[in-house]
Amino acid sequence: MKMPVTMRSRMPLAVLFSVLLGGSAVGTAWADEHATDEGSWLPSLITETPQEGFALAVTLSQKGVATTQTDPEVRRELRPEYAEDPRSLIAVSQVIATHFQTVAAANDYWRE
Repeated sequence: MKMPVTMRSRMPLAVLFSVLLGGSAVGTAWADEHATDEGSWLPSLITETPQEGFALAVTLSQKGVATTQTDPEVRRELRPEYAEDPRSLIAVSQVIATHFQTVAAANDYWRE
C-alpha cells in the first residue's frame, strides 16, 4: 500500500520508530537479559559498558514506541513504507542517540 508523500509525512513519529525499531535484536536482548523477577525490564540505567548502554538506548526507544502503538500488527504493516526511507532512518538514529546520551550521563560516561 503506497501512501502519498503528504500522508506519509503526517504519520506519528512513534509509529515510524516502532516500524524501524520493532525487530531489533540488540535492544530486545538487553531487556531480556536484565529483566527482574518482578517483571521490570528497566531496573537501572547503569550498565557495565558503553555497548550495553547503547543496547539499553535501543530498548528505551523500542519500549517507548510499543507503549505508544500497542498493536504489533500495525507496526509490522507500516515497516515496508519506512524501512528504506533515509529521513526515517536518520530520525530513528536521533532518538536512539538521545537515549544513549541519557544512559551515558547516568554512567558518568564510563569513566574509571
